[in-house]
Amino acid sequence: MSLQVLVATINQTDYSLPDRMNIQSDALIGNQCGRNEVTRIDYQGYLVRYFSFAEQGVGLNRNSVLMRATKDICVLADDDQVFVGGYRNLILDKFQEYPDADVIIFNVYSKRGFIIQKPFRVRFHNFMRFGGPRIAFRRRSVTKNGISFNLHFGGGAEYSAGEDILFLNDCLRKGLKIIAVPDYIARMTNERESTWFTGYNEKFFLDKGALFQCMAPRLAKLLCLQFCVRRHDRFSREYSWLEAFRICLRGRKLF
Repeated sequence: MSLQVLVATINQTDYSLPDRMNIQSDALIGNQCGRNEVTRIDYQGYLVRYFSFAEQGVGLNRNSVLMRATKDICVLADDDQVFVGGYRNLILDKFQEYPDADVIIFNVYSKRGFIIQKPFRVRFHNFMRFGGPRIAFRRRSVTKNGISFNLHFGGGAEYSAGEDILFLNDCLRKGLKIIAVPDYIARMTNERESTWFTGYNEKFFLDKGALFQCMAPRLAKLLCLQFCVRRHDRFSREYSWLEAFRICLRGRKLF
């Protein structure tokens, strides 16, 4: 099996990113910036291709590199993570260990995010806890089922986040098997501010309502309610859970 890292980044002016990220495999780097060009570089014996486009939106960026991927296994990545040594063999070994898995979700060292303690099957009741920079998948399983990233969600898009959650949602809807494993493949550096989170403001809850409506129209109201009640401790200074719920419903209707 072969592997490629698919990196979503913005405004790269040189070719130092593979070194900063400790890339140890072939990689495709989607660089949204003010120019249009394609560059091939040899990095420590691996082929790294930069696709620089004058566009914006992380969903569009991920699609730009996904449609050009050629290897058996693809690994999603952001530019603020550093891969652990030997990640290539670690990931490929896991796909050999789980030959019926279409998608495998790994751990990353981070100040936030769910920590996988032991392997388990990811299903509709627990997939929303995972973000993009820990997802690896069999390329043909995704492309044969017509799965891609929603252009309306994610940093730089109309709605500020959620393209990775919608990706996993589509994988489950298409019947792909997703496994979560406790192995760590990268460390998040948290060097830059979030490109989408600006606080628990009105837009945050409008976008959350839109995300739930896109993901599960029949369950959107319930998902809005459970989110606002269960996560109220995070935004209690800004809104009551009922106020937040009403804004989420507005976002649902707007979508």
